[in-house]
Amino acid sequence: MISDTDGFTNFMRMLAPPIPAPVTPSTSKGRAVFQEVGCAHCHTPMLGTGKAIASGSSTSPSAALSNQPVNLYSDLLVHHMGSALADGITQGGAGPDEFRTAPLWGVGQRVFFLHDGRTGDLVQAIEAHRGPGSEASSVIRRFNRLQAQQQQDLVNFLRSL
Repeated sequence: MISDTDGFTNFMRMLAPPIPAPVTPSTSKGRAVFQEVGCAHCHTPMLGTGKAIASGSSTSPSAALSNQPVNLYSDLLVHHMGSALADGITQGGAGPDEFRTAPLWGVGQRVFFLHDGRTGDLVQAIEAHRGPGSEASSVIRRFNRLQAQQQQDLVNFLRSL
């Protein structure tokens, strides 16, 4: 008999990733814009798993989790996001303006965005990445220089994830 904690851990570990929507011409263009403006520097489209030890045994890795591509859209690193997003909370070594890059997979299924759910508008969430001390300010400046259709294509791409 395993504990509730181990059971929940196993359940979470084996959940399937969010399924993206079918590619459209707009989302395809949006994916390219996502790369061009620099969003992918932190929201890395794909990472790979290593030899995962997830079977409950330190010597028997899980084939289902080993050496798999993960379309997470995160580098899983902590970045300075500036005073506009700062929340006054220090966690471990991360200061009040530092956050781990949120995975964007499944973002199209979310109602609220950012670490504190302060907005339900994807464009406002993108804009909130710009501010004094934010590593993303130059990316947001490039986003703001896009034509309206390019911005919409990027938003459509995000909603498709």
